[in-house]
Amino acid sequence: MAESTPTPSAAPETRTPGGRPRGVQWVFEVVRTERIAPQLVRVHLGGEAFAGFVANADPANLARTDTYVKFLFAKPELGLEPPYDLDDLRQTLDRSDLPVRRTYTVRSIDHETQTIAVDFVVHGDEGLAGPWAAQAAPGDTVALSGPGGGYAPAAGDVTYVFVADDSAIPALAAAIEALPSSARGIAFVEVADEASQVDLAAPAGVDVRWLHRAGGGRTAQYGSLLVDAVAALDRPAGEIDVFAHGEREAIKRIGAILNGEWGIPRQAMSLSAYWAYGRTEDAFQDEKRAPIGQIFSD
Repeated sequence: MAESTPTPSAAPETRTPGGRPRGVQWVFEVVRTERIAPQLVRVHLGGEAFAGFVANADPANLARTDTYVKFLFAKPELGLEPPYDLDDLRQTLDRSDLPVRRTYTVRSIDHETQTIAVDFVVHGDEGLAGPWAAQAAPGDTVALSGPGGGYAPAAGDVTYVFVADDSAIPALAAAIEALPSSARGIAFVEVADEASQVDLAAPAGVDVRWLHRAGGGRTAQYGSLLVDAVAALDRPAGEIDVFAHGEREAIKRIGAILNGEWGIPRQAMSLSAYWAYGRTEDAFQDEKRAPIGQIFSD
């Protein structure tokens, strides 16, 4: 495929060594940031890229409440500026120095201000994405591709069951905000502690239950509180709309309960692993197509 000359807001599609398309890089500018929880930073991105990003997106993906994009982050010490010519960089840099992809949910899209908002979990200096978000300032640029998406709340007479850890709060929040005022259901949300809670605009009929890993002199393992909460819940009557996103092993166990004990067909649930405990992001991504990376083992 012939490549066009990069513009300030977008770069042409590149390909992996195997020939798989990577997608257009949209270069957004940081408009502002806000700290919405001790470990959560919301970055508002805009600039010339917004119009092209929206115009070239699949409308179905923009309508999802778990719309996501894939950022490209380069090591700050290398001084690389987006958009990145990945084919060229593969010839000149060690593999460990190449820009890395990180997937994040788009918290909101504001067509009036022509910005998108993305929430980043920050753990000090760990990783590339979190430190970048913590230090981002107006005018900084960042490259991303997408969007994609797979879930929006079902319509009709259903009971909603939401299950999410810290990593899935942006998608959860967007889903809850999209519910009708008459919606009914329950949301289990696992976070580090009470200070890590965020405001969720849930309808009166949706019971939001926050689960804190730290408290009472103990610290629970990631995802364990969510598994226990679902295991203790009686199956609601009637049709159920399931959103369960978070740590991989927890989602596997929750999927087994909802499918095996509640009898909900696999294809009728939105189950998604965003990360895996004890795995780096790159290792987690590499395992997605391996048996260990599958939500259901058979």
